Amino acid sequence: MSNDAAGGCQCGAIRFRLTVTPKRVYCCHCTECRRQSSSAFGISVIVPSDGMEVQRGEPQVWTRPTASGDMLDCAFCPECGSRLWHRAAECISVKGGALDNVPEPTAHIWLDSKLPWVVIPDGVERWAQEPA
Repeated sequence: MSNDAAGGCQCGAIRFRLTVTPKRVYCCHCTECRRQSSSAFGISVIVPSDGMEVQRGEPQVWTRPTASGDMLDCAFCPECGSRLWHRAAECISVKGGALDNVPEPTAHIWLDSKLPWVVIPDGVERWAQEPA
């Protein structure tokens, strides 16, 4: 995997790299991703649970419930507060903004809660909620 799969927090205290090619890259329009990113959507780069390694620093974790009732571990930098990734049982969802080079999203999810002025490009998958 090349250096373009590296990333970190805003202050540089935490650095990590993906060790595998991402399975999927989503633009997520759910209200949780919007709040977490302070933006119109979040970018989620999906890798297997063992597809990432921390190279510097130690993130803190906050756990929250998901819409399905599962629990999600949310990693962030204890120095600057940047959200870095979410860990579920089967995968890690790396926050696209934490990567040095963000891969192009191939799908938009949770369109049921999309802001009305966001335009979805032609040619990408669309999901009303979570992909099946």
